Amino acid sequence: MVFFGEYQVNLSGSGRFLLPKRIREFLKGNIFVLTKGFDNSLAGYDKEDWERRTSGLLNPSPLQQADLKERREIFSALSYLEIDEQGRFVIPKNLLIYASLKEEAVIIGVGDHFEIWSPEKWKEYNRKSKAKN
Repeated sequence: MVFFGEYQVNLSGSGRFLLPKRIREFLKGNIFVLTKGFDNSLAGYDKEDWERRTSGLLNPSPLQQADLKERREIFSALSYLEIDEQGRFVIPKNLLIYASLKEEAVIIGVGDHFEIWSPEKWKEYNRKSKAKN
């Protein structure tokens, strides 16, 4: 499973987007995980892969402040989303706001996961990245 490519998608309702077929092909089933990512993007994961990776986070000591902070950040924004027969899904309002998504989005493959960006933030990220080189 390797998510790859860059795709421009349009909003077709209140938070409804079409997940590109090349991204859907690497998901096992019609449910995936979406949460806050870095740089105000959203991060999407195959459900089974996400649950396998995060199982270790579910057993920390409740007395460890750093563990609790990490769990709050990761799990408070997490959503299990269902893809319909046409390949569409609805992003929850809190995640739309976090990622500044309105009418369009850029979906990119990042190997082990995919990210959803507002077109403006994606352009800004690329501009800053190129300026560092």
